[in-house]
Amino acid sequence: MSNTNASLAHERSKKMTSPLETINDYLKDDMLAVNEMILSRMQSNVDLIPRLAAYLIAAGGKRIRPLLTLSTTALYNGDMIRAHKLSSAVEFIHTATLLHDDVVDESDTRRGKDAANLVFGNQASVLVGDFLFSRAFQLMTEDGNLDILRILSSASAIIAEGEVMQLTTAGNIDTTMNDYIEVIKAKTAALFTAACEVGPVIAGADITAAKAMADYGLYLGIAFQIADDALDYMAEREKLGKTVGDDFREGKMTAPILLALQKAKNENNEEELKFWKRVISDLDQKDGDLQTAQNIFEKHDIYSETLKLAHNYGDKAIAALEHAPEHPLKASLKELVNYSITRET
Repeated sequence: MSNTNASLAHERSKKMTSPLETINDYLKDDMLAVNEMILSRMQSNVDLIPRLAAYLIAAGGKRIRPLLTLSTTALYNGDMIRAHKLSSAVEFIHTATLLHDDVVDESDTRRGKDAANLVFGNQASVLVGDFLFSRAFQLMTEDGNLDILRILSSASAIIAEGEVMQLTTAGNIDTTMNDYIEVIKAKTAALFTAACEVGPVIAGADITAAKAMADYGLYLGIAFQIADDALDYMAEREKLGKTVGDDFREGKMTAPILLALQKAKNENNEEELKFWKRVISDLDQKDGDLQTAQNIFEKHDIYSETLKLAHNYGDKAIAALEHAPEHPLKASLKELVNYSITRET
């Protein structure tokens, strides 16, 4: 094991009780209510809908996005009953995007089991994803707050834009780091942002509070996705029942690739530049190419560089959280930032 991977493994091994577990314990009754609402609202007279939805929802997941809505509502002493409904809406949006993503990406696995599109087919996955989006909007309108409807509906549109943006950058080795950040702001961080911003709005807090929590969610979401993109190339991913190198095989322009390309350009390394053009731009991949990519990452310490970038955004998330009032959850939300970067999931 390289020094880089050894240090990452050591960093992860230091975990005892994760901040997610702490937050879950604090909000135990609220999360039970959210889970009950999710199960209730995914029901339909069309039997395939709850079966497919349950297949993905029952497969696990950390429920980090609804936990963020519950947490930021609690931070500002908001109405937790309203938060239950809106946290459920957030999770439905997230689940719908997963169903659609797996069809677009032709994914084989999700949460350690066959992806829903392999089990039920692409058509059913897309349509049940649409159903869950619709359920989310029903929950939003039942709340009756136009600001909340604006926040969550805008996030839904931005997520779709982000997925399309990622399609346009795939295989394009001229993609810049700024382009990449814009993609993950939209496809991942937008829902983190909305999930956090909703809390102060439920509580009737002022616009400064909503902006601070939105910033926390934005930077947390960016850091989360950058770390996830590094994890895609690391052996730890296999422990989660996920395939290593999915992004590589799809030619996705993520932080590790962009940083490795920049290293090759800076060093005028024609061999590496030709390699990246062949495997990413031309998608002409052969046996052993993924290992070659991983070797290049090791050579240039790309994993550490990627996590350093994630931590830069994580620091911004922690700074935004300083504006929140003192609360038992505040420390755990700070710890959640680093956990999201060094996590094994």
